[in-house]
Formats: sequence, C-alpha cells, structure tokens
Amino acid sequence: MTRATRSARPPGRPRAGIDAVVFAATLNTVHELGYAGATMDRIAAAAGVAKTTIYRRWESKGALIADCLLDAFGPLPLEGADRVEVLSSTIHWGAAKIGEPGVGAAFAGVFVDAVNDPGLREVLSTRFQAPYLRALQDALGEPENRVLLLIDVVVGTLLHRMGMTGEPMADADVTALAEMVLRYFTDRAAPP
Repeated sequence: MTRATRSARPPGRPRAGIDAVVFAATLNTVHELGYAGATMDRIAAAAGVAKTTIYRRWESKGALIADCLLDAFGPLPLEGADRVEVLSSTIHWGAAKIGEPGVGAAFAGVFVDAVNDPGLREVLSTRFQAPYLRALQDALGEPENRVLLLIDVVVGTLLHRMGMTGEPMADADVTALAEMVLRYFTDRAAPP
C-alpha cells in the first residue's frame, strides 16, 4: 500500500459506525444491568471501544443516553388521515418504542438523573424532546403548552407502568390511554 493510499483512508471506524455500535451496546447494557449498572466503562467494554472514544462524542452518560434514545426512536411517523389518527398512531408508536429492550429503562433512568442536573435537563429538552415537540405542533396545529401536556401524560403514564410492573403497557391499555388523550384533544377547543 502506498503512502498516498494510506492517507486517503480516514483512520478508525466511521463515526456513524461507532455511534451505531455504542447505541446498541448502551441499550443492551441497560437492558441487562439496569440504568445505574450501565456505566460508561461497561458500555465501552460492551461496544468494544475505549472509554475515551465515547467521551469524545458524548460529554456524559446522560448525553449519550439522550442521543441513544433519539436514535432508537427515530423520526416521528406522523401517520393518519386526520388528527385523531395521527394522535392514536403516535401514542401506539411511542408505547412500542418504550417497550423495546433497554429503551424504557434508559428513558426512565435519564429522567431521574435530570431531576438534579440542569445541564442534563437542557440536553434532554433540546436534543431529544424538541424535535418531537415541533413535529407534533406542526401536525396537530396545537400550541406548545398543549403538546407538552400530551407528551407528559403519555410518556409519564407509559414509563410509570413500566416502572411499576417491569413490563411495557399492554396493547389494550395503550388503546385506552389513547382514547382518554383523544377525548381531551378532540372534544376541547384549544385555549385562547
């Protein structure tokens, strides 16, 4: 291999490849050991990378978890012909995502850490919640405060159930939750 050929290739793995490996290792570690047991050392070992590789990309475990959750959830699939269908499909989608191995525990754990960490709350608000908030506001034509209420009620209920039972919410209960939320958002006009 010539010197020119060697320098044409970037060193190490591509960033997207590392991110995917670290995100998978993070969720697997959280699933196996719980949020508290998923230390940066254990995540790095599970990913087969140096801890410094992780800290170059994420300043803290909370920042890693926020980006990991954003990756796990992906873009909001705004499916449906009207606001009722969009809301219902979004609630069912969120419930399914929170029920994936490691996701609910990572979500709940990072929220607990954020209670006493204003920096982490800012990370969660700007990097994780904001894209979904904007997408729902645009799709529903609702003001920010009503969409935040929707997010609080749905996510809070789903995480509470998982925390209390260790299991994701059953489909019938997700449907009942969606029906309750839909009544609020379709029976009431937006406040002035």
